[in-house]
Amino acid sequence: MGLFNAIMGNASEVNIEKLGQEYSSILINGEKIEKAFKLIRDMFVFTNKRLILVDKQGITGSKVEYMSIPYGSIIKFSKESAGLLDLDAELKIWVRGEVQPIKKQFGKDNNINEVYQILGQHILG
Repeated sequence: MGLFNAIMGNASEVNIEKLGQEYSSILINGEKIEKAFKLIRDMFVFTNKRLILVDKQGITGSKVEYMSIPYGSIIKFSKESAGLLDLDAELKIWVRGEVQPIKKQFGKDNNINEVYQILGQHILG
């Protein structure tokens, strides 16, 4: 991913073979990473069983939160496209039992549509 894309918040696809080794300690038996996208320092990791949101925190990014969301817990999701003056697109995911959605910002020209489609495949399919 280029520096300009990172600054603008564009999501880029991540090599899942490298992630498989890195995330092997948190994956359960039979769970496989299908696709992953990096959004500056955060990531969306889609497995065959759940969505893992990775939030790197702090200046160095050494503190990491892994939020696992089983696909069956997602009750709805939406995307708001970028506008003429508003360069950010936004993805919202509502999880059963939570009032507020999880919100993630994307740049204008990025993979928000692919992330939205993958969510649809797992939740609606």
